[in-house]
Amino acid sequence: MEDKSVHVGDVVDCRVEQIMPYGAFVRIPSSGQRGMIHISELSFNFVKNVEDVLSLQQEVKARVIKIDDKGRVDLSIKKLEEHRFAAVSREDKDNFERKMASFLKLSEAKIADMNGKSSSAKSGRRWVRKKP
Repeated sequence: MEDKSVHVGDVVDCRVEQIMPYGAFVRIPSSGQRGMIHISELSFNFVKNVEDVLSLQQEVKARVIKIDDKGRVDLSIKKLEEHRFAAVSREDKDNFERKMASFLKLSEAKIADMNGKSSSAKSGRRWVRKKP
């Protein structure tokens, strides 16, 4: 007998069966299991209403992110997009690091320049306390 249950990390096709304010319950036809996609796992963008993203009987792909000790399956649509963001973020990270290095060098130069000016300005004046 073949094990058709899903495992963490699997990407599965599923059909939306029920929509709640906090997420959607879906059926995974390949295993017959029922799972839930929490509202926070629908998109990287803010989702106010689940109905803005999903509708009843809609077919969606999702990644299995957790199966608890009671066998409840948690799924995520946004986790499917992570690989796309990971590739972009590596490029963005390099660009960010270059910008930060440039900013840091410029900032240090400005601070050194300000410290140089303020110390010479202070050294040029002598404060003498007048006797009463």
